[in-house]
Amino acid sequence: MDCKSAPVSDPPAAENEPALWLGDLQPGQRFVSGSHALDAGQIRAFAAAFDPQPFHLDAEAARDTLFGGLAASGWHTAAITMRLMVDGGLPLAGGLIGAGADIRWPRPTRPGDVLHVECEVMTVAPSRSHPERGLATVRSLTLNQNGEVVQDMTSRVVVWRRRPA
Repeated sequence: MDCKSAPVSDPPAAENEPALWLGDLQPGQRFVSGSHALDAGQIRAFAAAFDPQPFHLDAEAARDTLFGGLAASGWHTAAITMRLMVDGGLPLAGGLIGAGADIRWPRPTRPGDVLHVECEVMTVAPSRSHPERGLATVRSLTLNQNGEVVQDMTSRVVVWRRRPA
């Protein structure tokens, strides 16, 4: 079925989460996620599957690299960020649907880090061509237990509008 001809209906809200719609969002709104504790086993497992480089796999080999020790892949940090946002860090109706992002990793994520995400809505705009939705620009900072930013992402996300009753 062509997306343009698909019937429009309200996407389901995540269970036990207050779903936010386009009209509920405004610039300056902030959301904070739960946390995720990261250990060396998780770092190595993700790296083995998706980013098998020595500084993600072997603490000894990592000592003599730019990282100076075992570091999580930036993509691992991004995946944890996504999970934390989906689990309530940004409770959008219909889920988190990305439409592009700019991402930076200013410092490595390390074994023992406990991560959480702080999101801020930057812009909200209804779509001119798709009246059932709009776009929000959201800046998401992933911080470790010391409040240090390990990931800085500005993303554009699709946000659904409530259908009139």
